[in-house]
Amino acid sequence: MRVYLVIVDETDEARVALRFAARRAAKTDGVVHLLALVPPQPFNAFGGIQATIEEEARARAETLVTTAAGNLLSQGAKMPLISVRIGEDVKVVRKYLEEHPEVSALVLGAASEGGPGPLVTHFTGAGMTNLTCPVFLIPGGLSDEAIERLS
Repeated sequence: MRVYLVIVDETDEARVALRFAARRAAKTDGVVHLLALVPPQPFNAFGGIQATIEEEARARAETLVTTAAGNLLSQGAKMPLISVRIGEDVKVVRKYLEEHPEVSALVLGAASEGGPGPLVTHFTGAGMTNLTCPVFLIPGGLSDEAIERLS
């Protein structure tokens, strides 16, 4: 079974990547893994405040990834595997791929305007050398119809 890993956040790039991965999984009898990243919070001298900030960030990420999973299910997709991880984005994605050798492809969306984000820059550049799966880079300007046709 093919497994497509999508990094979920609030960007249009993530929406495009998720749409492509969901359509591709449906056509290949595959499944989607959703990974929400929670960036490490800057150090705060007051532990209680720090814990509250971290918990709020994690709750936002969990809501985001759960909503994405619900959208997939409403479109008739299989239940995705959902993960929320705290840490630096590139390191977290690399570790996730190491822990999940069943992942067939890392699906990233490109911005429709401006330069690439840090994940696209890393995983399509020097960071690509040690990957255990291909990277699908989905152009951000694709319409839903184009994504359907290409997936």
